[in-house]
Amino acid sequence: MEYVLVTPRSLSKSGHPSLEKIRAAGFDIVYPSPGAQPTEAQILAAIPGAVAYLAGVEPIGAGVLEKASKLRVISRNGTGVDAIDLDAAKARGIEIRRAEGANARGVAELAFGHLLAAVRGISSSDAALKAGGWNRQKGRELEGKTLGLLGCGKIGKLVARFALAFDMEVLAYDLYPDSAFAPPGSFRFASFKEVVAGADFISLHCPPSPDGRPLIGSSEIAAMKKGAIVVNTARQSLVDEAAMLAALENGQIAAYTIDAFDIEPPENRAIIVCPKVIATPHIGGFTDESVDRATDVAVDNLLDSLIKKKTIGLAR
Repeated sequence: MEYVLVTPRSLSKSGHPSLEKIRAAGFDIVYPSPGAQPTEAQILAAIPGAVAYLAGVEPIGAGVLEKASKLRVISRNGTGVDAIDLDAAKARGIEIRRAEGANARGVAELAFGHLLAAVRGISSSDAALKAGGWNRQKGRELEGKTLGLLGCGKIGKLVARFALAFDMEVLAYDLYPDSAFAPPGSFRFASFKEVVAGADFISLHCPPSPDGRPLIGSSEIAAMKKGAIVVNTARQSLVDEAAMLAALENGQIAAYTIDAFDIEPPENRAIIVCPKVIATPHIGGFTDESVDRATDVAVDNLLDSLIKKKTIGLAR
């Protein structure tokens, strides 16, 4: 029987009702690493017989795709495809499908939760109190403050609306600004430099640069307001962590939050253990609702591609 690889941790650990549609279509399901992000070796061992791949955030490089002799489609249960070697996939005729916007609400809510936790010192206050201390940390209110968005797609737009509901001002930078997006309140699109320099708080909602260079490095941090807070629920590689740690130490940045890591669990924990950092284990899209939406879309995309390619093959 032809089989489908399924690697997202939220699915490989406990399954999902939508996966039954794959079996009903006549395909078996293989989990290379149930409940964990698969290693390259585990993917290589399973990929040769797979006709489709429901993928998580693990890297899928040219070396893996060279072994994928039967693979017709890679379907992500999210939006980002930066971990996939798209050129190698195209060369082999492998279709790439994305569950666009399916987890936007979950990620946006977590991003705003990170901001609230950072601006009020919720995590550090909780830890101190549980340790027997009584450390009252003075916070800041959001009203009248400026939130800068670097990336204003489906997630960024939701975060903008949340901020406006808190009577904040919002500046947004996007490579392709949506002129139709004009929420009520103080919102406008601006240049990258204006957002970085003018915001009290900055939230990242964009993919990594193709050349791998951080979006936020030492020069961008230096241009920010002293005491700014940076929220990163997008990708670890967007931020130069050495520069960020130095800025946290000297007070240029008041707090930094992160949810997604290049390697999960992360091997380098320097940023995580910093007292001014709030870190969560990639839970942005890990809600009942987001998982359901993303899985439904990813499975439907996968089956659509399989059936389409099979039909094309029969026609030939």
